[in-house]
This record gives sequence, structure tokens and C-alpha cells, in this order.
Amino acid sequence: MSHWPEHLKSQTTHARRGGIRHAFTYGVDFVLIDPESRDGPALFARNGAGIYSAQDRHHGGAPGKGRGVAWAREVLAERGLTDARILLLTQPAFLGRVFNPVSFWLAFQGDDLVAVISEVTNTFGDRHSYLSAHPGFAAIRPQDVLEADKLMHVSPFQEIKGGYRFQFRITPDRIAIRIGHENGPEGVVATLTGARRPMTNATLLAAAIRRPLGTARTWLLIHWHAARLKLKGAVYRPRPDAPTQEVS
Repeated sequence: MSHWPEHLKSQTTHARRGGIRHAFTYGVDFVLIDPESRDGPALFARNGAGIYSAQDRHHGGAPGKGRGVAWAREVLAERGLTDARILLLTQPAFLGRVFNPVSFWLAFQGDDLVAVISEVTNTFGDRHSYLSAHPGFAAIRPQDVLEADKLMHVSPFQEIKGGYRFQFRITPDRIAIRIGHENGPEGVVATLTGARRPMTNATLLAAAIRRPLGTARTWLLIHWHAARLKLKGAVYRPRPDAPTQEVS
């Protein structure tokens, strides 16, 4: 049975620790979709033109060359998980424009979340994905912390050192995700929270009125806060080579 798309009127917070502190919170629209279904309201398109859309080519592989959920299933199968139900949590494209700093492939067995692939894309067009799972794909509980080494350049004001600490709270009515970059006294904590509700033409129209720039707004805000960090004296680090491995 397919999963009817959901629209999350979400909020994201980023807080930088260390000698130069900086924090911000803003609203952002995410969708939670069954990537193997074409169900949805008229204003939401799958692999086609629409006011809002989700395109397989934008996920699961290099940006613009993705293979969608087939890629996610291959990644999980290589690690021993072959029977999961998979949902995709992402910012939808708006009028064809897409930019997703992070999307999440959520893998379930029954009602239990058992794996998450965090698909991270930087403003330079690089992508690396981090797989979070317990041994044997035991259920991931809200209090669980799953760790991964940081391998890709994201913010030019943070080194590629230390690691990430992921926490996922996925309930029937709400999603809350926390990602902490730990690097000694320096680091960043990012959160995404939002209530789950069925996607409708009305919710999508309200989002278009509320945030008419769509994901372009996300791109602009990232550069705005980068400029503010530079003015605060943060050291800019040139972009290094992207990691050669696709998933870690």
C-alpha cells in the first residue's frame, strides 16, 4: 500500500559553537513521500513539471544524475537490509528550482525506523551520504545517537574534521532530526522539526504564498549567513576535493 505524500511546515535551526558564535532559525517546507508511488495532489508532480515536484534525478546518486529509490535500495541491500519500506524526506523543487542541503531516506521494518541515509549536498554541487543504522538493523529509538566521521566539505567556515552525531525522532504526527558536528570546542548543531500532515493543493498553495522563492530562498539564506560569519571574522577555507566514496 502506497503512502500518501505529506507536507511538513517545518522549522530548522543552526547554532555554531566556539570562538565565533552564530545562530539562526527559519521556516522551511519539506515533503515526506513514498518514492515508489505517483500519488499526490494535482499541484505536486513526480518526475514531471509542477508548481512543486520531486524528481528521481535529484536524489540517489550525483546531483542531477540520481537514480531515486533504486539507489537507496542498493545501498541498503549491500549492507544486508533488503525488505525495508522506504520514504523520502526532502525539500520539493519549486517551479523546477531545487536545492537540498540535506534529504533523508528513511527505512522502516513494520513501524520501526531501522536505517537512515542522510544525503548531504553542498553549495558547490558535491554530495556525500551518511548511513545511520544499528548492528543487525535494530530499531532506532529517539534517544539513540548514531555517529559518523565527517568526510565532505559543507560550510567553508568549518574544517573537515571530527564527526556527526545523528538523532531521529519519527512519530506518526511529527518529525524531529538533530545533527551535531563535533570538532572539539568548535562545531555546529542543526535541527529540523515539523508536524506531519497530508499534502493537499491547499497546503501547497499556502506554502507558495508563504515562501514564494521556494528552495531558492534556502540558497540565498545560506549565502547571507556566510557573509555574516565572514564579517564576524570567521576564517574562510577553500573547497577541497569531494570524497571519492559515495556513502559512508
